[in-house]
Amino acid sequence: MASLEKTDRKTIAAASEMKKLLAGHFEALDKAKKEGTPKVAWCTSVGPAELLHAMGFLVYYPENHGALLGATRMATDVIPIANAVGYSPDICSYLTSDVGAYLKGLTPLTKAYGIQSIPKADVLVYNTNQCRDVQDWFAFYAREWKVPLIGIHTHRNIKAVEDYHITDLSEQIQAMVPILEEVSGNRLDMDRFREVLGLSLECTKLWRQVLECGAAKPAPLTFFDATVHMAPAVVLRGLQEAVDYYKLLLPELKERVKNGIAAIDGERHRIYWDGMPIWGKLKDLSTQFLSLKTNIVASTYCNSWIFDAFDPKTPFESMARAYTELFIVRDESYKEAYMDAWIKNFSVDGVIFHDARTCPNNSNSRYGMPQRMNDRLGLPVLVLNGDLNDLRCYSEEQTRTNIEAFIEQLEERR
Repeated sequence: MASLEKTDRKTIAAASEMKKLLAGHFEALDKAKKEGTPKVAWCTSVGPAELLHAMGFLVYYPENHGALLGATRMATDVIPIANAVGYSPDICSYLTSDVGAYLKGLTPLTKAYGIQSIPKADVLVYNTNQCRDVQDWFAFYAREWKVPLIGIHTHRNIKAVEDYHITDLSEQIQAMVPILEEVSGNRLDMDRFREVLGLSLECTKLWRQVLECGAAKPAPLTFFDATVHMAPAVVLRGLQEAVDYYKLLLPELKERVKNGIAAIDGERHRIYWDGMPIWGKLKDLSTQFLSLKTNIVASTYCNSWIFDAFDPKTPFESMARAYTELFIVRDESYKEAYMDAWIKNFSVDGVIFHDARTCPNNSNSRYGMPQRMNDRLGLPVLVLNGDLNDLRCYSEEQTRTNIEAFIEQLEERR
């Protein structure tokens, strides 16, 4: 089998600043919850956050909370609580984790930031570009708190983004404005909207550059680093703080590239990861890949916050396009071409698909894609069975053995 070596994961210095930013984000939400101002809007992670910021809302992302529940391993204890009130164990475990934690009165924000509960929404805003689950998730809280629920219904499984898609979605976004004005008490300022969209565009450009540093040999960061450092692009998108953070992080990574500093010393294998992270096992998986001198240099998941189409000149239309060009919205042929390009550009020599039990929309291994990729590119492919949050779907021993056998296969090809 592939040799295992004990080693330490390199830390990224900018991470300390990111922790301060996230603390400030959650503390501001907690203060708004207590004081009733400014208003709080819940938003799906790839929803119309720019419009919400432009109208003066503080924006909260429950998917981020779901990931925290997974990473802290609180999820497995609270999912059954949501199951007991009728939410199937087969639906999104972000949803069941979050609802279960709410019903039990728990949150990982308490240990991390001293915050006792999640912020109550004044309005809930979703986009179904990811899945239908987000609508049902937000509907739970709309019923619980008697607050407005509004959303965008995105075309899915599309090859090319057509003008009629954009027209439809742009009109849906514009239709939200009167409700958001009523809830916030603010009129939409188009200049502010354009300013926020410009900040999101700058943020996404910088985030792309951060991820593209992984194309260097050796790579200066790993997939596990990226799942941490994507946080500002997720929860602070549209704010100057996110731009400033990536202006701090990017030079550090470029300096590593310049000096040949590897995230994994003696890097031997380069992997592409498709699908969701296994949040409760990130540390264990990071340690295993580190010991095998294998770097996951690129992923589908972390690219989800690259929005090249943002254009402050046409805010509604460009936001509609950006949130429809997403990988998850597209058909199999588009997805395969997209992955092929990243695999080539990052000199990848093996691909891992994570088949997440409760997240079929972010699992691309169920309709023959791994086999087609193997035939087309000649690269070894491994499918790992697990879940984003529900560790009852995950076998520690089987996963570890499968990864070791996969790396041994890569060794034999060297």
